[in-house]
Amino acid sequence: MTMSRFLIPLVALAAMGGQAFAQTATQAPAKPAAPVTAPAAPATQAAPAAKPAAPAAAQPAATQAKKININTATAAELDTLKGIGEARSKKIIEERSKAKFKDFADLVKRGTLPSNVEADIKDKITF
Repeated sequence: MTMSRFLIPLVALAAMGGQAFAQTATQAPAKPAAPVTAPAAPATQAAPAAKPAAPAAAQPAATQAKKININTATAAELDTLKGIGEARSKKIIEERSKAKFKDFADLVKRGTLPSNVEADIKDKITF
């Protein structure tokens, strides 16, 4: 009798835990949400199950994929680039007010950034 008191809940927990670990780790990328044109669903429908949150590593990758246009970016946007602060963003804005940057070689030629910063931001900017 004592043994069955422990085994029954243990078997029940193992059965529930096995279902949780049976999920696959790979998921298809989420599709962008379409605008809602249909009327709201009636309150009688059951709510869909909550999806697991995206890993934290995927979020920075998404923000890094967006390139900053050096010719149109604000000082705040330029500050988000590695190695660029207030002074360098002001210098970039002053230089581009004289003439827009044509390409990365033009940016380097004008001497607006030190060489170590140039290498860091090369893949994060557009012209």
